[in-house]
Amino acid sequence: MKLATSSSLELKKTQTFTHREYLVLAVPLIISGISTPILGAVDTAVIGQIPDPAALGGVAIGAVIFNTMYWLLGFLRVSTSGFTAQAEGANNQNEVLLSFLRPMIMAVIFGLLFIILQQPILQLALKLFGGSEVVSSFAATYFSIRIWGAPFILLSYVMIGWLIGTGKVRLALATQITMNLLNIILDIVFVLGLGMGVTGVAYATVISEITAVLFGSWVIVQANKGKFSHVKLQMVLESKPLIKMLKVNRDFFLRTVCLLIMTGVFTAKGASMGEITLAANAILLQIHYIMAYLFGGFANATSILVGRAIGGKSFLLYKRAFSLSGQWGVGSAFVLFFVILLFGEPIIALFTTLLDVRLVANDLLIWLLIFPFVGFWGLQLEGIFSGATEAKSVRNSITLALIVFLLAIWLFVPIYQQHGIWLAFVLFSLARSIFLSLFVPKLTRSQFS
Repeated sequence: MKLATSSSLELKKTQTFTHREYLVLAVPLIISGISTPILGAVDTAVIGQIPDPAALGGVAIGAVIFNTMYWLLGFLRVSTSGFTAQAEGANNQNEVLLSFLRPMIMAVIFGLLFIILQQPILQLALKLFGGSEVVSSFAATYFSIRIWGAPFILLSYVMIGWLIGTGKVRLALATQITMNLLNIILDIVFVLGLGMGVTGVAYATVISEITAVLFGSWVIVQANKGKFSHVKLQMVLESKPLIKMLKVNRDFFLRTVCLLIMTGVFTAKGASMGEITLAANAILLQIHYIMAYLFGGFANATSILVGRAIGGKSFLLYKRAFSLSGQWGVGSAFVLFFVILLFGEPIIALFTTLLDVRLVANDLLIWLLIFPFVGFWGLQLEGIFSGATEAKSVRNSITLALIVFLLAIWLFVPIYQQHGIWLAFVLFSLARSIFLSLFVPKLTRSQFS
């Protein structure tokens, strides 16, 4: 077994997939994931140089709108990766290409719908988020520019998912980094250099999204010269695989809706306890997201192995994927535990100079010590089920976890206040891990009966 020099993954029906090879897959995926919150921090920092808090508020609201829209459609990357990995494992090159072309159609359709429905989306979002007239005006300006990048950002999801599914993780990372670095550079040029303000941030993002798609298209075409000519339109539109793709994407979409409900209730409960608690929770959630991106890198690497194992009917590789995922998940949980234990308070201090907020965040820090151990296996299992394109189990398990979360909010928040919110969050993470574990035997039987 080896990694090809082109960074594509060559898997044989064997269990001797080494830790080093696993890390070659996982590390670029971790870097790619962590680059997303770093990019958001730079956007905020650049616009924060403008002596107008309304501009910062407007960009923040606009960014939340797009983050929500695109998070809901994150299934385009996840499912594309799973279907592609299975086709690669089965050595079906036509299906590999079709796994790229079919979700591209969906990405373009959703992107155009967002553009067509931009005014209703904007008006509904502004009513939900509130804000002064000036802040809403800045948010509307930012939104009206960035919305034109919707088809491109969704196409980039498909491209990155396809590159990951084919094992070309370095090329996927290059596409992501190209977009992020260009966005940062253009932010600085347009806002600090040319004084374009909010419009500068929006244009920088749209240009970087379009550039990423052009770069990704060039990479994919160069690597597959002549192959696309063998694919006919009727193959792309064949009903059976299209229906399967739509069902998988539907279930991943509903999974994301559950996550949004959990996050929304969590944030609302914190806000009801005052601005200090809200700010402290926001900081701790950002630290949690960085942890989740670390686990997500390993989960994505596992997804590739599982997809190839199922496509190639290799039970040994399937078992090896579980083993590697578990070992690196546990190891990461211990590393994160000690990082938070030793450096948690200094890390919080990097986020704010407000003493009251830091004190509350430090008091709640214990829950971030617990999270890695209760949450890592659920995140790893989602990678396994994604590689198997078995989204129904993911949907069902997270729905059950959401019910546990809502019951915990109802029971514990009146008693423990801020700690009750985080107790509910930890129970949600634990339930997510436990419930999805219960579906593993069924997954194994269905794929390797």
